[in-house]
Amino acid sequence: MIVNFLLIAPLLTVLLLLMVKNEQYMKPIALAGSVIQLLVIIGVLIQYLGLQTTTNGAMLLQTDIIWFAPLHIHYHIGVDGISMVMLFLTAFIVIAAILVSWKEVLLQKEFFILLTLLALGAYGFFISIDLFLMFFFLEIAVVPKFLLILIWGNGKKAYSATKLVLMLIGASALLFMGILGLYYHEPGQLQSFDMLQIAHMQLPYAVQLTFFPFLFIGFGVFTALFPFHTWVPDGHSSAPTAGSMFLAGISMKLGGYGLLRLVLLLMPAAAQFYAPYIILLAAIAILYGAFATMVQKDLKYMNAYSSISHCGFVLLGIGMLTPVALTGAVLQMVSHGLMTALFFAAIGMIYSRTHTRIIQEMSGLLVYMPFIGGLFILAGLTSLGLPGLSGFTAEMTVLVGSWQQPVTAYRIATIAAAASIVITAVYVLRAIGTVLMGKAKQFEHTPTDARWYEQWAGTILVLGILLVGVTPFLLLKLITPSILFFQQYIFK
Repeated sequence: MIVNFLLIAPLLTVLLLLMVKNEQYMKPIALAGSVIQLLVIIGVLIQYLGLQTTTNGAMLLQTDIIWFAPLHIHYHIGVDGISMVMLFLTAFIVIAAILVSWKEVLLQKEFFILLTLLALGAYGFFISIDLFLMFFFLEIAVVPKFLLILIWGNGKKAYSATKLVLMLIGASALLFMGILGLYYHEPGQLQSFDMLQIAHMQLPYAVQLTFFPFLFIGFGVFTALFPFHTWVPDGHSSAPTAGSMFLAGISMKLGGYGLLRLVLLLMPAAAQFYAPYIILLAAIAILYGAFATMVQKDLKYMNAYSSISHCGFVLLGIGMLTPVALTGAVLQMVSHGLMTALFFAAIGMIYSRTHTRIIQEMSGLLVYMPFIGGLFILAGLTSLGLPGLSGFTAEMTVLVGSWQQPVTAYRIATIAAAASIVITAVYVLRAIGTVLMGKAKQFEHTPTDARWYEQWAGTILVLGILLVGVTPFLLLKLITPSILFFQQYIFK
């Protein structure tokens, strides 16, 4: 029952925001709602850990209610270790995004309602077991993304918002066709949207090969799959800071989670058949994203293109199909979510004070804003995989798991992915040196350092990065049983 409150809490927050007319209460209500959501997740975790020892990674705390009987659509939700870590990632980023937006003055009510709806869609997606319900929550977030960029964005915001929504809707169309194909391949009463039931039926090989590309490309677009990644740089760069944090930190993880949870679980034979193509696309994304980042002059574009490279590690881990690589893919989703949210938060803070994102137009900012500069440096060091931070833990796990595949071509792809870390170090250290170090640039109005709400936002994300980097065993305690159960279930 407690899992249902993951949906009830954001809905109540939205209703309260709609009812309140005094703008001074908007931000406290939104923040309180996000904190309550985190507390609910902690409660879910406590219950989950109490049951986990006897179930070996299965989906727990399930609620299954018939939603639309003629089409066998159920309100079927539950959690396992993988969904638990994704829920915590969402809660951390939502709280940080609301804090970063504390001084938002344009249409405050609408802004925080849209952020809360984004959180609702993410929570619902991560706990859905019914495919139709999962698709429903995936689509809930599309309109808020469009409006956040169109209304509160900057630069080519109309173009970027339109491009983002068209590409994501196109991806959703592919997903819907794939889901319907899985549903209608069986006659009558055997038809089901329940992913556990479909996995138990073991889809015919021909059906898997036919519909795997629909679901893989559909979810791949959400996770910046090359060459369907072009919405990422424009969308991230034009979105408001909170929107960029959510897009990169959470929305791109919906695709990776969908690939892991739905595509591999339901179509394991097809996953093995298409694995070489997945690995090839992942390696291209990793290297292309890294090299493209090196030539960027805008800080937001730099972070956006680097996200393409980092999300390539998620695809690489999924394509390798080893337990260690799959574990690394989950860790990379968490690590990249925290790191890129912190990066966008720091960039937003810098932009609000300097009114520029062009790297060459800044110098010596660490003198004026040591706290913000510290966040920028920590995010950069996480991106390049410094030991002790989450990026090292996640990417090393993916690389180790990938090397376990004895195929020569797969090991070449692993070496190429590892080489991208050197490229990442080049553009990260160059950006840090140019923007923060050197002679301090003179401004008409002396820039100030982070305010209390910005400090809290940054601190929350930093704690998450350190948690994954220093104590990864806490996450592995959740992830490993689910991965092992996952492996046994799909390759039995």
